[in-house]
Amino acid sequence: MKKILICLISLIFVIGCSSSKRELFKETDAFVKSLETTYQSYGLLGGSKHSVTTSDGIYTITPIGRLINVKIQKYVSNDVYEKVRKDLERHYKNDRRVRQVYICGGGTVMIDCRN
Repeated sequence: MKKILICLISLIFVIGCSSSKRELFKETDAFVKSLETTYQSYGLLGGSKHSVTTSDGIYTITPIGRLINVKIQKYVSNDVYEKVRKDLERHYKNDRRVRQVYICGGGTVMIDCRN
């Protein structure tokens, strides 16, 4: 019974996680990893040349210094940004490389990888 419940919960999670969110996580994971292995910092303006947009055009991810900016490419309510923030926060909950996930003053979600 316990195994069935765990399988059901896992299935709901996989189905509920849209392909767009999976791609968002994949891209942000790549930037988080690169800040540990390849780059000390992307610099103040240097990150724009590394900017990535998900294949569906919904999210643009841009590294700035040791921050990773996630912007939704259409007009959405603050609730949608809050949901993205919570999803990213859950995704990086136990990742020591990520210090904080927050909504910045400009209305985008920031992943803070500063030491």
